[in-house]
Amino acid sequence: MRRTKAEAKETRQQILLAAEKVFYEKGVAHASMEDVARAAGVTRGAIYWHFANRADLVLELYNSLPMPQEELIARELEAENADVFGVLERVGREWLELLAEDEHRQRILSILLRCDNTGEFAVISERQNDLDDEHMQALEAAFVKAERQGKLGDAWTPRSAASMLRWVIKGLCSEWLLFGRRFDIASEGKDALRRLFATYSTPTPST
Repeated sequence: MRRTKAEAKETRQQILLAAEKVFYEKGVAHASMEDVARAAGVTRGAIYWHFANRADLVLELYNSLPMPQEELIARELEAENADVFGVLERVGREWLELLAEDEHRQRILSILLRCDNTGEFAVISERQNDLDDEHMQALEAAFVKAERQGKLGDAWTPRSAASMLRWVIKGLCSEWLLFGRRFDIASEGKDALRRLFATYSTPTPST
């Protein structure tokens, strides 16, 4: 009997949920497509109908995560007098708060951090690099605006400021996910961002 689109979509989602569980528990390198099929309760043929290989599954899991929208940030910064630092700090803080609350996001990012990005998995690294480049361009454009407003301190260039912000957020997330969640990423991350953004500002002239 031919399956309906709704049934195919349901099977695909079932496979993705199983892949998330299996890859998180075993690691992508130590899990097979057969492991995922068994956990999903489907045949090997069914899983290969939807996904070509493990890398394809990981990429689909990655794509299922909503990421900070460069377009949204750009819209908020359109006004000539937009508060660049305020917008960026808020977006960074919201991202850390979301990670702290969302176990689905935690599992997928943990899978990505532990994934060997060589061989068949090189495509995953390429996808991450493409997204990193997009995020970097958006951040650098925002700091260029802050520089034009006269708000970026002389110690920073737009490029160095954007790089530092990315490194701090990625470092916080990696440390928290890989080493036992040993600190409160929402509150301590918020404090780290506050301190970082304080260094970006042009000092207020003394009177």
